[in-house]
Amino acid sequence: MQSFNTITKKINTAPDLSFGDIINDAIELFKKVWIKGFLTILIIAVAAIAVSFIFQLIGLAPDSLYFVDNGFNLETLVGFYSQNAIYSIPQTIMVSALTIALMAAFYRICKQVSLGQNVNDDYFYFFKKEYFTKALMLGMIYTAIATIAQLLLLIPYIYAIVPLSYFSIIFSNNPHLREIEIVKLSFAIGNKKWLISFGSLFVCSILGMLGIIACGIGVLLTISIAYLPFFLIYKDVIGFDEQSEIDLIGEDNGFN
Repeated sequence: MQSFNTITKKINTAPDLSFGDIINDAIELFKKVWIKGFLTILIIAVAAIAVSFIFQLIGLAPDSLYFVDNGFNLETLVGFYSQNAIYSIPQTIMVSALTIALMAAFYRICKQVSLGQNVNDDYFYFFKKEYFTKALMLGMIYTAIATIAQLLLLIPYIYAIVPLSYFSIIFSNNPHLREIEIVKLSFAIGNKKWLISFGSLFVCSILGMLGIIACGIGVLLTISIAYLPFFLIYKDVIGFDEQSEIDLIGEDNGFN
């Protein structure tokens, strides 16, 4: 298992990465994992809808009739934006935790595919108690940072989205680290590789949105490519040269 200090040193001494290589590698990896990515996105979408429905039932969802009651103008738009950011916090925490856990499992699958290992399609791997408690805490931290960034309007949120996107990949490969260490490493690599991360995210998001041509639902089949640049940048900067115990569990040990 790689330590916090080891990973930090790797990030600080990371080489320059090629934007073109990241995009090409993302496309090639997508060809191998698109079904697994589709299933991950589908599970996330169903979970988010279920959570939203539950929070609406208990009355903790944002007011969907806000504009009907207050009219549509700049003042009500700002008011709704602020209200949505604040009142959706409990819902966002749960959705963020679920998304982080599910994406961590997807990245674990991507790692197995990338290394040519036997693939274990366990999309709920990080729902085990010892892991999901960390995912829940990361969801709280994610929500706090994202909410503050949203209240500061567009530019801070655009900046924050990159390091926040590294939560899942750092957690996936280093579940032994403390939550605060995962957050620090996510911001370290996000700051170090912000431009190439955002640029590749932007391009791959456009590629992923091409699925909307297929009556809209097709976007579920293609949008997972937008998450692959973070996996590839992590792979090039930190690497998977040291297996953690989590990856050895359930693998063939050669004694049959």
